[in-house]
Amino acid sequence: MPQLNKIGNMTNNKFFNLALLLTIIGEFLLPWILSRYYDGYNSKTMVMSALGNPQSPVRLVYNLWLVWLGGFLVLTAQVYFEATRVEFPVLSVFILLSIVSFAVGAGLISGVFSVNESKGIITTTSKIHSVGAAIGFMSLLFFPLLNGIIAFKQKDIIEGIISISSFVFALVFFACFVMGDKEQFQNTILKYEGLWERLTLLCMYVPFIYKTMSNLFF
Repeated sequence: MPQLNKIGNMTNNKFFNLALLLTIIGEFLLPWILSRYYDGYNSKTMVMSALGNPQSPVRLVYNLWLVWLGGFLVLTAQVYFEATRVEFPVLSVFILLSIVSFAVGAGLISGVFSVNESKGIITTTSKIHSVGAAIGFMSLLFFPLLNGIIAFKQKDIIEGIISISSFVFALVFFACFVMGDKEQFQNTILKYEGLWERLTLLCMYVPFIYKTMSNLFF
């Protein structure tokens, strides 16, 4: 029990919050840097996981990053769960599942099983990657909503509004991301899959960013 309490108290730990904030920044900064060393990679139209495909010159770096991301977010999920489980036992379990599913599916599994550069090339590895990433994204999509509900219950109106707004925008961008994969939308703005993916991720991460910034600077 003392160990669990220690983990829960990490929500206010400066080092943990700084590590989480830097990890989220790295989620967007690292792909931008790596794309400079990958001829033919287009950040607007190509998803970030394409940086880890077998033909990518930066695959090792990016796949190792995904493993780090997944591992750290598993820890983050446990921290958030322990911090809320006493007051909100049901919601805390959903938050745990939301973050862990993303950490494992879009992080650990995606880092070990790479997607192919071309969507026309389908292998067992790319199928595992696609399923893991899809489940992960759809799971984390509800984290802002769950966090917003808890925030309102705790009378934190600002965090509640920010979280619920992030959920709505994430839902819209995720819909654009999914439609961007369809052939009928290739001549529209929806074709920018990479952009929609990044905007979806950013919105899903906003509650994390708000919490880390609050604990670090306020």
